[in-house]
Formats: sequence, C-alpha cells, structure tokens
Amino acid sequence: MKKTLFVFGLVLAGLPGIAQESRELAWGQAKAIVDLRTPEGTTLVKSTWRYSEAKLVNAAFQAPGPDKNDPLALYPTGKNIATQDISPKAGASNFDDSKWATLTPNQLEERRGTGLASFVWYRINVTVPNKIGTFDPSGSRLVFEMVLDDYAEIWVNGKLDKTFGQSGEGVIKGWNARNRVVLTQDAQPGQQFQIAVLGINGPLADLPQNYIWIRSATLDFYSNYPQPDAWQHLGNIVQINPELEQVIDPKAKIEKLADGFQFTEGPVWHPEGYLLFSDPNTNVIYKYSPVSGNVSIYLTKSGYTGFNIGEYHQPGSNGLAIDAEGRLIVCQHGNRRVIRHEKKGPISVLSDQYEGKRLNSPNDVVIKSDGSIYFTDPPYGLPQAFQDARKELSVQGVYRIKDGKTELLATDLGGPNGIAFSPDEKFLYVSNWDIRDIHNTKTLWRFPLLADGKLGKGEVFFNMNQTDDDEALDGIKVDKKGYVFASAPGGVWIISPEGKYLGKIIGPERPANMAWGDDGKTLYLTAHTGLYKIRTKNGGKTASLPASTTLKTN
Repeated sequence: MKKTLFVFGLVLAGLPGIAQESRELAWGQAKAIVDLRTPEGTTLVKSTWRYSEAKLVNAAFQAPGPDKNDPLALYPTGKNIATQDISPKAGASNFDDSKWATLTPNQLEERRGTGLASFVWYRINVTVPNKIGTFDPSGSRLVFEMVLDDYAEIWVNGKLDKTFGQSGEGVIKGWNARNRVVLTQDAQPGQQFQIAVLGINGPLADLPQNYIWIRSATLDFYSNYPQPDAWQHLGNIVQINPELEQVIDPKAKIEKLADGFQFTEGPVWHPEGYLLFSDPNTNVIYKYSPVSGNVSIYLTKSGYTGFNIGEYHQPGSNGLAIDAEGRLIVCQHGNRRVIRHEKKGPISVLSDQYEGKRLNSPNDVVIKSDGSIYFTDPPYGLPQAFQDARKELSVQGVYRIKDGKTELLATDLGGPNGIAFSPDEKFLYVSNWDIRDIHNTKTLWRFPLLADGKLGKGEVFFNMNQTDDDEALDGIKVDKKGYVFASAPGGVWIISPEGKYLGKIIGPERPANMAWGDDGKTLYLTAHTGLYKIRTKNGGKTASLPASTTLKTN
C-alpha cells in the first residue's frame, strides 16, 4: 500500500506506465569474449567439445500418492506405473563422457540428433586463462552464453538452477533464444567450470522437420557489474543525530536495480539468494536475481482472480514472508486472506476470516521465531476502502495466526500497515496509515509481547504528525541492534530503540517497504515504479533454511 492509484480506460502497448513483465539485463560491453565455436577460443580455455545423442527410455515410476507427513496425493508413492526418462543423465559434474564423440569447434553448426522428437547432450570443460588478448580476467564477471536451435538447458558444475517463473539462466529461455548463465562474479586464472547442455528439438507440440545445432557459444568477461550511470550514486542521507553513524554511513548512496513497475511492495529475501516483491496493482510477484540483475515474474495472479477485478486498484499480493521451511507466506488483497504456498504447489489458506467475518485485506506480515504469523488488516485492498460495502469487520486489526487459529491482538490503529519485531522479539512495531485523517495519525506504535505471544498495551513510539506531506507510514524493518527503519513522509526514517530520530534516507522515490537481503546488510527498497538498494552497517534478520531442507518446486 498505500497510495491509492486510480487507473481508468485501457492502457495500450507502447504507452508509458505499463508495468514491466520481465527484464533481461543487456549487460553492456564485455571486456573480452572467448568464442567457443572457434579453435582459437577452445584452445585458449583448454577445452574440447564432447557430444552424445540422448533418448527417451522406458522407466518404472509411481503414481501420485501421500507422503508420511502430507495426506495430499502429490508424491511418487502410489501404484507402480510405466513412464519414460531421459538417458543418459549427463548433467552431473562427475559424469564420464570419455567415450563420447569429440567435436571440433567448426562442427558445432552441423545438424545433430534424429530430428522431430530429438534430444542431444553437449559437454565442455573450460579453464579461465591468464589473459584474453590484453585483458586480465582476474576478478571479472564471467558469463556463459549459448544460442541453441531450438531449446537448451544448461548445467554448470553439476547443477541446474531453477525457481518458479524462471526463464533462462540455465532452464529453457525460449525458442532459439539466448540463454545466459553467470559462472562466477570473481573469475580467477586457472578456475575451471564444467558445462553440460541438453539440446531439445522443438516446439514439442509442433515438431520441426529439422535438427539440433549450436548457433552461438561464448564466454563473456565483464570488468564490473554493468549498470547505467544514471542508476548509481542516488539519493542522500540526512543526518540529524551523530548516533546515525552506528546504523548507516551518512555518505551511503542508493543504487537503482530495476524500473517500469506500477507500485512495488512487500519485499522478502529468499534463502536461495534472490528477492521477491509484489506489485499489487498488476497482481504479480516479481523475482529479482542479484547475480544476473534480471527481473522476472515469479507468480502471476498473486492476489485475486475474481470476475470483478476491474473494480480493484490493488487486487494483488502485498506483504510477503518466508517461513522456516522455505515456504512463501502471502498477504492477498483481493482474496482477503493470508495464504501459504506449499513446497509441492498447493496453497494453504492460513486465515481469511475472524469470528465468521471476512478479513478486510491483509497488508503486511511477519513471522515470529516460534512460527506464529502476525499480520495487519486495513481495508486498502478493497475498491472503496473504509466505505466499501463488502467490508464485514468493524475494526482494522493486528492479528496472529497460531495453531491454525486467527486471533485479534490489537485494534488501536485506524490503518495498521507495516509490521516488524524487535531483534529480541520483546516488542512488535506497527505503523499507522489512516487515510481518513492522515495528518493526525502519522504514528509508529510499539507493543510489548507477553509470554504467550499476545500483545500488551501499545503506545505511540514515534509521532510524525508535524510533517505536512499527504503520506503517512508504510513498511517497517528493524536491524539487528534494534534501530527502526520506517517508510514515512519524505523517505525512510531511522529511529533509535529509545525513540530518537537519527536521520532519513531520501531517494528518487519514497519506498513503500523494505527487506534485508544479500549478506543481511543490504536494505532493498520497493519504491513505487522502481526497485533500489542501499548498504547498512548492522543488517537485519533474513530467512534461512535448515541444512537438511531441499526445496521442491514441482
């Protein structure tokens, strides 16, 4: 939330204001390229192409059935069935390809496979050289790029990276489309990479009367992270109190990462190394990859699929969180509920009503260390907010989901919005944005947590009513030392645990929300049409997975 955006009429392709679907970073100018389709290129990186056809073979499997911890029929535990599999499984780094045919670089354009439903493997080991021409690759960013006719899956050192909504970066990018995989962000001479590529003839439903071949295969070296100059060294830090220097460098600058959105919100860092964030206006969850710099749609229809979606200004998801098992928790505006995306795909509704009445439109969410979920529920996802005839509850509450039950914890705020715990979980912070009386309700509240996890008597922790902006408070984050970062009029206010105003982060756009990411010290900022980041000193808590946890996405 929380700026209500009214959009009328049709938005036509090519006009400003269209939300970005996905953006593949163009990467700028490489400092050096090794063409792996030339003898000079393969000699320089001490590599030899190897090749083998692949085929579908009969395989035994099991029909969908329950797991010991899950009654849903989602796992291969049912009756025995016959299916097919790919052979060989040549993506593993230790796969023995010594008996495969070797290819000269000039042979990569030769058509291979059986045509129609056809699969082939290419494998190559590359070694970073001491020099590429006059370029020293030490410390550079190294990208493997391939264009294969028709589809390619790229394994690096035995791993195929894959997440929801991913296009390229290892998995299939598109029909005869370039597929780019970052091998390393700190290349060193002598460093080795094993690359395996599964080539696929396609489209599969319209099999072509042709064969598989490699159009392009290169190693691209970049001296630094390519980014427009206009996206760097943005904004400024306003220092009010010397104590600010314990939280953030007063000379720190904001870096822009992506743009073209309608309204970015609810970011969360995924423990597998990427950022998820909502655009409630366009009803999607985006994924930002800090390695590739690309943005893609992670989940579509993230908050609503009703017939009347045209009435809604913000029907999509808002606040996001990751639980201890790596599952995504989502506040859905249009559907008026808090849900959890299970590892195998189903959605569990965690809360959609209180005492038989539908929730307003859950806004932001945070997870306590014991697994209980706290969320705010203003009516800003409803088309007419407080005046909406569909509004069933008389309160705008702060709630807890524990042991499958939804509990109302507080009704002090007219527009509860952002929510965050102190590092020791002794306090819960909640921001207020009451559109009915903005200039008298710009308050940040703090509630003590009782022994049972419920809330004690709340109090106004910080009052911003003196500001004249027509904006109140939105997202909140708290760093590891208890300093509060609050989205508030004019930027991100930084407040000490004792309630002292230390300073403000001012950027090109006012952030609606924030998330800790990378090593925990990067603060990602979702700000209207853009995504930004800035470095801090203390950092904050991010979700982590147990060592034994492996996420499944199918």
